[in-house]
Amino acid sequence: MFRWGVLSTAKIARLQLLPAMQDAENGVASAIASRDLNRARDLADRFGAPHAFGSYEALLESDVVDGAYIPLPTSQHVEWSLKAAEAGKHVLCEKPIALKAEDIDDLIAARDAHGVVISEAFMVQYHPQWIKVRDLIENGAIGRLRQVQGVFCYHNLDPDNMRNQLALGGGALPDIGVYPTVTTRIATGREPVRVRAQIDRDARFGTDCYANVLADFGDFNLNFHVSTQMAQRQQMVFHGDEGFIEVHAPFNAGDYDHASLSLHNQAHDGAQIFRFPGVRQYRAQLETFADVANGSDKELFSLENSKANQKVIDAIYRAGDHDGWEAV
Repeated sequence: MFRWGVLSTAKIARLQLLPAMQDAENGVASAIASRDLNRARDLADRFGAPHAFGSYEALLESDVVDGAYIPLPTSQHVEWSLKAAEAGKHVLCEKPIALKAEDIDDLIAARDAHGVVISEAFMVQYHPQWIKVRDLIENGAIGRLRQVQGVFCYHNLDPDNMRNQLALGGGALPDIGVYPTVTTRIATGREPVRVRAQIDRDARFGTDCYANVLADFGDFNLNFHVSTQMAQRQQMVFHGDEGFIEVHAPFNAGDYDHASLSLHNQAHDGAQIFRFPGVRQYRAQLETFADVANGSDKELFSLENSKANQKVIDAIYRAGDHDGWEAV
């Protein structure tokens, strides 16, 4: 059993990853660390983890964990991923793993130097609905792909929330803009060559609260908008010259909608529906990671993939500063 150590008592750990660790067939929550030892002990007791630490360093120095799950504020992801790797621990770090593509080079070097696995926690990589979208596109179910549309929005005006704190790496693009880009790349196997963008910032927080993006992939475009101050919604649609695919809960299946796809083809009446009941993408992510850490050759979201995705976000920020295209 792969022994997980969790750095912090963050909400996503409490609501998603720790329950997934309880369900996983090949891993277990072994330790929780917090700067407040009592909070660490309370969460460890809640999820049956036998160890609690009053500092992140103490957890990484211990021999009771094989890998660290890092759900710290975005601005701390590179720092603690490096520290975990240097301590000989495998690393699953929440997205975005870095705020600049060039910072991922240090993580790649640490991964190779210390012989550990480091992966960005894009749980969508492991959901079978995205494998299905990729297969449908590859097999010509919608003909030639011409346009992808995406949206991911929620409403959050809490000044204490890290998503609204620039110093912690807050903003719509780091938090949710990464999803339309990564899922389009997963589904098509293609990379954008240039982007245009309109970005609005909240004067109170300094963070980007809205972005409307056009990404040119060569023979198709991706157009998406994200916002931290709009009504909750997410959807991805892949348009071809013979039909289209709607992904109804592309990123957070269960919270926004049921995991399902609708395939529409102009040669047929109605839509073909593909449903994915009971899929737990966070559990699938943890199990795949543990298998790879233990020597499996399963496909894991790589740091090279992380760098490619972050290069798109970096280009979007640059494009938002002027009217015109920006090369990725």
